[in-house]
Amino acid sequence: MEIRNAIEADLLQMLDIYNEIIANTTAVFQYDPHTLEMRKEWFVQKQKDGFPVFVAEENGEVLGFSTIGPFRNWQAYKYSVENSVYVRSDLRGKGIGKLLLQATIDAAKEMKMHTIIAGIDASNDTSIAMHKKFGFVEVAYFKEVGFKFERWLDLKFLQLIIN
Repeated sequence: MEIRNAIEADLLQMLDIYNEIIANTTAVFQYDPHTLEMRKEWFVQKQKDGFPVFVAEENGEVLGFSTIGPFRNWQAYKYSVENSVYVRSDLRGKGIGKLLLQATIDAAKEMKMHTIIAGIDASNDTSIAMHKKFGFVEVAYFKEVGFKFERWLDLKFLQLIIN
């Protein structure tokens, strides 16, 4: 398996992973699946803004992807980023997320970012534990800020100070 920068040819497989997550998990607080056009616009914007997108790839298959992007759009937040890590449903729990998270941390360091924020559904113990293994600490707990699958969702913010 290789962790590498994503290319446009990866977008369809990345879209499949993302849409499965929208449909079946609370990792993304979205209801509607994305289109390939939406994914292309997202990818172009990431490139334009200088934010990396990584894929875990093996034998031509995208197993997962990760990225960082702005935490908030105001200027004083320019050294803070938010991370995202997504792994194909049949491969979760096999260490792919850890490799993808490390790639985003390394990229943030290279970009001279100061901190990474992870917004995680409070019931997602696996993602929270993975982030904590990398030194993220819980800094905020928001009650009932999302509503999906006919229930209210809590949101935790974890933070890693990297510089």
